[in-house]
Amino acid sequence: MAMDHLAAIDIGTNSFHLIVVKLLENGSFDIIDREKEVIRLGLSKSADMKHIQPEAIKRAIECLSRFKIIAQSYNAPVRAVATSAVRESLNKDEFIEQVLEETGIDIEVISGFEEARLIYMGILQAVQIYNKRALCIDIGGGSTEFLVGYQGKIIYANSTKLGAVRLSQMFFPDFELSKSSLDKCTNWVNGELYPIIKELKKHDFDIVVGSSGTIMSAGHIIRARESSYESESVILNNFNLTQSDLQKVTENVLKKTTVKERRKVPGLDEKRADIIPAGLIILNSIVKQLSLKEITISGYALREGIVLDTMKKLLPSGNHPELSDIRFQSIKQLAETCQYDKEHSFHVAKLSLQIFDQLEDLHKLDGTSRELLQAAAILHDIGFHISHAQHHRHSYYIIRNGELLGFNDNEIEVIANVARYHRKSHPKENHKEYAHLAEKYKSIIRKLASLLRIADSLDRTHSQLIEQIEVEKDHQKNLCLKVFYSNEEPEIELWNLERRKALFEEVFDRKLSIVAEKTPLKVPV
Repeated sequence: MAMDHLAAIDIGTNSFHLIVVKLLENGSFDIIDREKEVIRLGLSKSADMKHIQPEAIKRAIECLSRFKIIAQSYNAPVRAVATSAVRESLNKDEFIEQVLEETGIDIEVISGFEEARLIYMGILQAVQIYNKRALCIDIGGGSTEFLVGYQGKIIYANSTKLGAVRLSQMFFPDFELSKSSLDKCTNWVNGELYPIIKELKKHDFDIVVGSSGTIMSAGHIIRARESSYESESVILNNFNLTQSDLQKVTENVLKKTTVKERRKVPGLDEKRADIIPAGLIILNSIVKQLSLKEITISGYALREGIVLDTMKKLLPSGNHPELSDIRFQSIKQLAETCQYDKEHSFHVAKLSLQIFDQLEDLHKLDGTSRELLQAAAILHDIGFHISHAQHHRHSYYIIRNGELLGFNDNEIEVIANVARYHRKSHPKENHKEYAHLAEKYKSIIRKLASLLRIADSLDRTHSQLIEQIEVEKDHQKNLCLKVFYSNEEPEIELWNLERRKALFEEVFDRKLSIVAEKTPLKVPV
């Protein structure tokens, strides 16, 4: 029987992560379930992490038993990978045997280099860096991984024993901070990083990407400054963490000398309040020593890399995700999951882009906005499989929560809103999903939605009658859409456009008229 589901478990020093994925016919995968538990496998009586303690083993087995039940509910085979805490422990063999005996899960212990490689594979699926020379940084509980990669190939990789749990045990055993302990920790980190930083400076890279707990936590703290922030709904994938913002976050957190004080930091998961100082010291030191201006956050890391690696090993050649165009593949995958009308959606996208390209001097939007319009056009009807009457609202919700890869949170919000306003009411300030956005994004949404409404109107019958659009302007700045058809006259489309052109005329302060012309039949020579 063909494998159609897969479960990946990341057995980390601080947390255990599970994802269950459905393997899709196009060679990609869709995450259908995920769980995370803070286990603190690396927490011990000493800072050397040489023994996994009995209490930690008990917590680990209880957690892995739950993960196994979840995986079995999907009939998903499990691949479990262990990192720093297990690979360094002297009793790892006993731990692995006990886990296998009690849960049936066979743990793979991987090297720091292999960990870096799998993290890179995961990041490639979430951030558009395939054609960029990228430095990837992952700060875990027991170690920090560095990798420079280009087009899936590893140029440089290293792993160092600097992690949030490890350093907390070394310098903040009671999780309380003092100037002396902070200085000692910072000096230690700088010393351990020196040879790696020296090597990294020999490599040119176009972008820096960070993943996992510490970096994600820093992003959430920064985002928490926004009044509309809701940690459960914010997607930090592709979020840019600047050097200045990181400096402010680090200074703010390190002023909170106790765990109790740090638990009150907005945006910080209280389960990380004890170890976050050590993690931020590592991150801040890397940024300073490499003089980094910003880091792009990846929502995918080791566990997603495990999935891709497993697919490459088990599935036929070519039947795995294409990484060179993550954004388009992600849009297409979500659309296919929602059983969309492919011909209609891609035709509307084609017409939308024809209008966009001919009105560049009017809308003054860039290539990124063009891509967001294309995405919204492809996805505008995906709410149909829930309800026809309110499908535009359902489309918004699905897009907003669909974990689109390669897009950041603001871009996903624009796509979702443009799709939401492809029919029915215009964008309004009493619509909370629209109202909380910055004016910059509201303006983009109004412009793109007005173009999408026109393009969607011109395929009202889903028959692709209109083949091409030309925009003509007169001296009074009015616009005329000349549409060309070859077979049946598009009467319904022309009627529908008259009903739905108001947003365009309102946004651009232009009157819009339409002329339909039949394309002459081409006589074969």
